[in-house]
Amino acid sequence: MKRAIILSLFALLTTGSVFAQYNVGSSTSSTDSYGTTTTTHRDAYGNRTGTSTSSTDSYGTTTTTHRDAYGNRKGSSTSSMDSYGTTTTTHRDAYGNRTGTSTSSTDSYGTTTTTYRDAYGHRIGSSTSSTDSYGNTTTTYRDAHGNRTGSSTSSTDSYGNTTTRHSSRNGGSILTW
Repeated sequence: MKRAIILSLFALLTTGSVFAQYNVGSSTSSTDSYGTTTTTHRDAYGNRTGTSTSSTDSYGTTTTTHRDAYGNRKGSSTSSMDSYGTTTTTHRDAYGNRTGTSTSSTDSYGTTTTTYRDAYGHRIGSSTSSTDSYGNTTTTYRDAHGNRTGSSTSSTDSYGNTTTRHSSRNGGSILTW
């Protein structure tokens, strides 16, 4: 579920250059006693760039609200899982306009593949996530042509807080929604 929330926070891939990896920021998530997950996003210098707040209703639908550093609502995403285990996330801007979707499924090896589409249904990128035996999740992001644009690594501490480190091939953001 945490993996689906983290993946639902990001959806649009940017193009990348060939060699270098750059730190483009991090995200730290914690869940309160009510099941609400709050994620704080920071840039490469540690400055807070925004937050995301997620909660799941009794039907299993997860709604996430994204805010900028000043608390202004920038958009939202709604995720739900079908009977086949495929999670579909619909992304909306601050005005409620649909900006795209992401569809995630997990294979028998535990690898999660996500396909990102724009508001018109065109495939704009993908990501592949896998978790190692220590519980660290590594995600690789690719553009619409299959070129690797960046990666992220998530780990959870003994208090249940998840920290994700993002890196990009071109020094820009990996994903923006």
